[in-house]
Amino acid sequence: MRRLTVTIIVASVVLVVLAVAGYFGVRWLVATGGLAFGPASVRVSALPKDARVTFASTTATGTVQVAELEPGEYRLRIARKGFLPVTRTVALKRGQDAALSYRLRPKPIRFTLDLRPKSAVYVIRCSNGATKTGKGRFAATLPAGTTSVRVTSKGCQPVQREFFLDEPKKLAEWLDPSGQIVHRLSIFECVPAPKGVAFTPDGSQVWVTALVTQPSIAAYDPRTGRQLGSVDLGDSGAVEVMFSRDGKRAYASQMQSASVFEIDTRTFKVVRQLKTGSSWTKIVAISPNGKRLYAANWSGDDVSEIDLKSGKLVRRIPTVDTPRGLWPTADGKRLFVAGFGENSLHGTLAVIDLKTGKSKDFFDRSGSAMRHIVADEKRGVLYTSDLGADCIWVTDMDTLKTKRWVGTDRKPNTIDISPDGKVLFVSCRGENNPASYSLPGPEWGTVLLFDTTTRKPLDAVIGGNQCTALDLSEDGTLLTFSDFLDGKMRSYEVPPYDTLKRGKGGRYLKHFDEVVKDGWAGWDGPRPGGS
Repeated sequence: MRRLTVTIIVASVVLVVLAVAGYFGVRWLVATGGLAFGPASVRVSALPKDARVTFASTTATGTVQVAELEPGEYRLRIARKGFLPVTRTVALKRGQDAALSYRLRPKPIRFTLDLRPKSAVYVIRCSNGATKTGKGRFAATLPAGTTSVRVTSKGCQPVQREFFLDEPKKLAEWLDPSGQIVHRLSIFECVPAPKGVAFTPDGSQVWVTALVTQPSIAAYDPRTGRQLGSVDLGDSGAVEVMFSRDGKRAYASQMQSASVFEIDTRTFKVVRQLKTGSSWTKIVAISPNGKRLYAANWSGDDVSEIDLKSGKLVRRIPTVDTPRGLWPTADGKRLFVAGFGENSLHGTLAVIDLKTGKSKDFFDRSGSAMRHIVADEKRGVLYTSDLGADCIWVTDMDTLKTKRWVGTDRKPNTIDISPDGKVLFVSCRGENNPASYSLPGPEWGTVLLFDTTTRKPLDAVIGGNQCTALDLSEDGTLLTFSDFLDGKMRSYEVPPYDTLKRGKGGRYLKHFDEVVKDGWAGWDGPRPGGS
């Protein structure tokens, strides 16, 4: 009996030892791949991080992680524009947890850099760490990937650009005068006598009106100046142009025919000719609900109201002497009008009650010539440019009290306001030539930027002969304006308000020393702006 007990104990110990050995043996086999249980998993990561990764039937950007895979072979593909793709067959064993990473090889991409002035120096840093330096113009292939360009020249603001190079790219950089904050993107030839300009709602095009020639309107890429289309409006040009909120229709005024033309923005074809029933139609505005169009009739001394659904003239509202600027209020109840006062030599501001059609003058000033209106309705203020008095007026939209807001350079024309209401942009033609305003005068045209909360200047840009048309993109990042007598447009990049505010006035003070042209040394120059 005792021997049997010993035998049982020994057998039990042997079984325990075998069990323990078997347990750890299995663990060792699993750990070494000798034996595996359960499905496999895989994690694939790629560089660049925005590469498209496809493993089996799963696709993601940068990284793909897939679990619960049966053992076997799977197809892997990684691709990104500008890089050589990777295609692999990945074999997975049962229970395997695979981690794979790939860096795509960049393709050589053509890159061209043009600089103004040509003496400017560039430093190009490529995605592979290589550096290219030189002057004026660069044209070669660079490896795809993150690329940076720094451009410098004596007396100019340096320019720094960083972009992802994945397709052929042409970059043209204009260096701005030292201290200037807004950055020039392009100067390009356009239709003769560019009177009006407007960005499409998406900011991809600028439409420029030719005052007296054909084509009446031409559309351009604001960054490159490439012409994208044109519109003929019969025998005459156009004065102003604006867009419907959805950007599908453009509305352009024509003085000679006293009409507003409705244009399909996709085809550049005229859809309708809307007759104002008056004479010498100039400024147009659309009601906030998009149902009515208002047209200021320069010689008719009235405003035409047109139903946009039917295209019919609803009424003509008598108002100020030579009406020009218009601002329909957001509530649809009032229409503000700026009177140029060509006949009376009195600039006038008026407001029309759109329910009754009655126009009421609320501000009148001898020697003034009210031209253009914009408003910040959140703050309840209206801004008006005065070409005669070289200033901007501000009006409380509730009380109609009006006061001089800030002085400008000579002959302020078109104005616009940033989407946040913090910056007012003013184009100034400069003083007229003593012989005729149709000839280049003693001063270059300018565009001024003012802080609406402090009235302090934020920056100044010197343009060409008679800066006239002006518009700001809906997002406030692009500015374009015309040199009326030169037949040119200029486009600029506008930084955020905080950047402008930190700029200590940009080139505003310096621009006074440069605005008078060579050969006009005896001219007294522009009066500095002020309250």
